[in-house]
Amino acid sequence: MIVTRVTRSTNGPEESNERITPMFRLTTLALALSTAMISSAFAGDQYVDKTGFAASGFDVVSYFDLDQSKVGKTQTAPTPGKAGITADYNGAKFAFATETNRDAFVADPAKYAPQYDGHCAYGVAKGGKVPGNPTLWRIVDGKLYLNITKNVVGFWEEDIPGNLTASESNWANLEAQAASTEIIPDYSSPAPVKN
Repeated sequence: MIVTRVTRSTNGPEESNERITPMFRLTTLALALSTAMISSAFAGDQYVDKTGFAASGFDVVSYFDLDQSKVGKTQTAPTPGKAGITADYNGAKFAFATETNRDAFVADPAKYAPQYDGHCAYGVAKGGKVPGNPTLWRIVDGKLYLNITKNVVGFWEEDIPGNLTASESNWANLEAQAASTEIIPDYSSPAPVKN
């Protein structure tokens, strides 16, 4: 990189080309890395259950192709991912049904990953981190939200906009906390499937 500097002399302005020193480059690199590390230090961990996968091994991209049920009705079951088609994001392994879905996820993981690091949206609205059940889902404004139990889905769906306002407000203080270590009640995942 060449920096052009204009200096004044008694004879008028003159230009000089200076190369940026290696020390300046190192200082700039160190500043950029420390900023990235500070940002990631505040990001919370993805909820991962005993399957060892985020979203219990379901293909998070596939949710966006499913027909969504009306509020108050049971959602279509998500598509299980395959243990051999995976990608890492936010400290967790995600499984996918197809390589095409994995590639779409890798291109824009924030678009497909469940909100609140896979924790229950209603739990976050109430001020805590509890696991999200990947079969109890809803897409709102292009974002995937999970809830922990069918009863909780009912509470969340009574006022989705109000609950989202509360959860967004609470998330600022909750995100940096460790992921929930609780199990999802009355739930066992059939995903991911072997290839």
